[in-house]
Amino acid sequence: MKSLLKKAFLCSITFYFLNCNDAPKESALATKQNETSTKHNKKPNIIIVLTDDQGWADVGFNGATDIPTDNLDRLANQGVIFSNGYVSHPYCSPSRAGILTGRYQARFGHDCNMPYQGENDNTVGTPLSEKMISEALKEQGYKTAAIGKWHVGDHPDLHPNAQGFDHWFGFAGGGMNFWGIPKSPINKIVRNGKDVSQDELSYLTDDFTEEAINFITKEKDNPFFIYLAYNAPHAPDHATEQYLENTKHIEYGGRSVYAAMVNGVDIGVGKIDSTLIANGIKDNTIIAFLSDNGGRKEHADNRPNRGHKGMIFEGGIKVPFFISWPAGIKSNQTYNNPIISLDLFPTFLNAAGGNINNEPQLEGVNLLPYIEGKNTNRPHEKLFWRSVGGFEYAARINDYKLYKSAYKGKTLLFDLKNDPLERNDIAQSNPEIVSKLEKAYVEWNSKNLDPGWVDPHPENVIKEEQRLQETRKKSLNNKR
Repeated sequence: MKSLLKKAFLCSITFYFLNCNDAPKESALATKQNETSTKHNKKPNIIIVLTDDQGWADVGFNGATDIPTDNLDRLANQGVIFSNGYVSHPYCSPSRAGILTGRYQARFGHDCNMPYQGENDNTVGTPLSEKMISEALKEQGYKTAAIGKWHVGDHPDLHPNAQGFDHWFGFAGGGMNFWGIPKSPINKIVRNGKDVSQDELSYLTDDFTEEAINFITKEKDNPFFIYLAYNAPHAPDHATEQYLENTKHIEYGGRSVYAAMVNGVDIGVGKIDSTLIANGIKDNTIIAFLSDNGGRKEHADNRPNRGHKGMIFEGGIKVPFFISWPAGIKSNQTYNNPIISLDLFPTFLNAAGGNINNEPQLEGVNLLPYIEGKNTNRPHEKLFWRSVGGFEYAARINDYKLYKSAYKGKTLLFDLKNDPLERNDIAQSNPEIVSKLEKAYVEWNSKNLDPGWVDPHPENVIKEEQRLQETRKKSLNNKR
């Protein structure tokens, strides 16, 4: 009898502890599921990483073998790489205006870089009447930061704090000494309107990275948007000993320093990625990476594309471009249809829960249905580019691209499907196609404004082409 009572007692104790032990497990699982559900439903954090004058082939995910870009390559493979990713202009300021507003910058006369005669007034730059992505995301409850190079308005009235950014750390002008040494009112580092002492600065690429990390750490519990515009690898060519050590295998000096500047960005992005992981917010953070235009003439690698920064050949407007979002985009994708930097605004606003139909001024499209395969059409049938009020222009309709080139002094036509490297001008043999694209450009351009100001681009184009032809002729001087 005692043995039976003892057995019953032990069974009851065992049953009690099993249930007690199981209860916390069930509760923890439910809590974890709730946390996952909450995290999945939370608005995604958004980071745009913009580089300056970086070439198409200056990242491993586009074929670079000499520049170490391990972090960028990893992030690219965690999302979607755009093999035909364009920007809306072949050089700095207008391209940035397009990215930030989600519309062709010619619509508001922002066709050129700002004049270089010191600080400009508040009529030179992207006007306050243009709604920026920062303003749209603030309406969705985002904390916003602009870090790095601004270059869409020198005057304080047009600085980021007046354009929807809660936090601003960087410089207003087009170029900047990488050691933070101020050269002019627009080439100095400021934080929310106050000058930053050079004692607080080290190497600007690193400083911009650290500012982004600090902002992420501060706002990790809120949805945030960071526009991180590195000025690397734009000239001047400055690099730290660490980054130079990482590119010492490159024997050509100019390329080695340029590569070190790119490597500094890559290491910085890796630190930012680690910060996201450490705070448990990586999966629900969108990272978009692109260059503001094609690679510069010196030291960058735009291969296999023709041309460079400033030209509307593919090498001037096609850029390294990817978007990663572990919670929202499948990894290891390559998207081959043409997209453009104007698409970032509507894509991010949609991801943030906004209604892009309430922003009729936008000329980009929400890329998510195309990336997900829900829409198998091309995002864009037509794309356009204009420089200095039509001094140069281009129109792409499906696979045909028309380019009125001031460099070559004629209008060129390319079939990009069969000639993606733009080697064969077929304009003379296809007058009907030329006419169709010219008419499309004229119609598009009729809705644009004249440039609000001009820059030296036209005369620089003529000089560059003259030097090219003179160099080619000199090669024949010793012909026997």
